[in-house]
Amino acid sequence: MLPFFERFGRLILNFFKEFGNLSLLIANVVRYIPRCFKDRKLIIEQMSIVGAESLPLVVLIGAFTGAIAALQATNLFAKFNLIAIARPFIGGSISTVVLTELTPVLTALVIAGRVGGGIAAQIGTMSVSEQLDALEMMAIDKNRYLAMPRVVAALTMMPVLAVFSNIVALAGAFVLTNIKFDFSSLTFFESVQRFFSMAEVYTSLFKSSLFGGVTALIGCYVGFSTQGGAEGVGQSTVRAFTISAASILILDAIFGAIFN
Repeated sequence: MLPFFERFGRLILNFFKEFGNLSLLIANVVRYIPRCFKDRKLIIEQMSIVGAESLPLVVLIGAFTGAIAALQATNLFAKFNLIAIARPFIGGSISTVVLTELTPVLTALVIAGRVGGGIAAQIGTMSVSEQLDALEMMAIDKNRYLAMPRVVAALTMMPVLAVFSNIVALAGAFVLTNIKFDFSSLTFFESVQRFFSMAEVYTSLFKSSLFGGVTALIGCYVGFSTQGGAEGVGQSTVRAFTISAASILILDAIFGAIFN
């Protein structure tokens, strides 16, 4: 029993150590946010990476997300021969699920893999090649030069990506319902408009921004702590995506439990 408690205690201590170090990184990033205008070139560069370069993939995921949501919703009603009764409500129900849950979470998971892993790999490479030490020798704070622009860019661009993903997802849902059950645009979008709530949009944008900030923070933190050469960089990339994905799902569950 003693080795078990030793391992368990070590895990608890490591968790609080990692949590404390991550909290320090958050504090340092927040401290440098007033310098956003001065460091706008760094931020704009990262916004291009997070936003413009990720847009094609996000649009593709959004289109199939909407189509799959519509397929599952219509199949459920069709299974019980309720499609005619549910016809006026399908568009609204799909839009609610898409806006509040599917697009924020799936977009964040895509960004966690593409951007979060990329941040960890880039900064991890700088760490193992001693470029971070060179920045320190030049009196350049890594938190200002590397972490803050990436976090601000993710916080800013994730809601923009969510907007595109929402629009494309609704379009994909309409196309599928039109092809499979002959829904007209009037029937589908009238249902969306009737049950539409701005709170759903605010929820989508807030969750997307939160998930983006968490992904960037974890990518930076894992990158800064990378050791062990090329193998360590590879492990950090996987670790950043794994932790980011788990954090996104946990935060979404907590958010849903509190506000729903």
